[in-house]
Amino acid sequence: MTQKKGFFITFEGPEGAGKSSQLQRLAETLSRRGYVCVTTREPGGTPLAETLRAILKEHQGSETLHDKTELLLMEAARSQHVSEVISPALEKGNVVLCDRFADSSTAYQGIARGIGVDTVRGLNDFAYGNCRPDLTILLDLPAERGFERTRHRVETQGEIDRFEEENLQFHHKVRDGFLQIAAMEPQRVKVVNADRDVESVAAEILRIIDEFLP
Repeated sequence: MTQKKGFFITFEGPEGAGKSSQLQRLAETLSRRGYVCVTTREPGGTPLAETLRAILKEHQGSETLHDKTELLLMEAARSQHVSEVISPALEKGNVVLCDRFADSSTAYQGIARGIGVDTVRGLNDFAYGNCRPDLTILLDLPAERGFERTRHRVETQGEIDRFEEENLQFHHKVRDGFLQIAAMEPQRVKVVNADRDVESVAAEILRIIDEFLP
């Protein structure tokens, strides 16, 4: 099929919501329909951005990774990612599926860390320019359920993740932050209840996608 322009879809949500698996399922479905899909993630997506991801997710030691530093590293990784991967793919007419994007910075650093929504959104705008998502799937999950899932997630057992190790109060703030974003931008952000079986969640996501893509 011929695509005249690309389409940018982001997956957002609290820890343990199942973003990565649902993104991959959608990519496979769209590929079967004839779309050229590019799957990627944040922080990360390029070799340099993946180096910054390792710092952001795994940093330990005597030197504190301060909240402002965390945010600026996120935005640096995003700028590189957009320039190297996302924008070129969209210019080719591809469908880009990204596991987290700017809304995560707003929820995690802007709201949960308390840096401020306006500050984070200003930096988001600077980092991604005109490369804004056309559609965001927000997989919503209570923080307690997310804790249960991440504790038993086989693929990440033994790995350090600074964000997953935050306390429950922090993750409540993250979830509230995402829901605030969805309430402010209902046309772009579609909330999907992720506290269900994988097939039901995937079916709802596909119904939403069918409203946006031919």
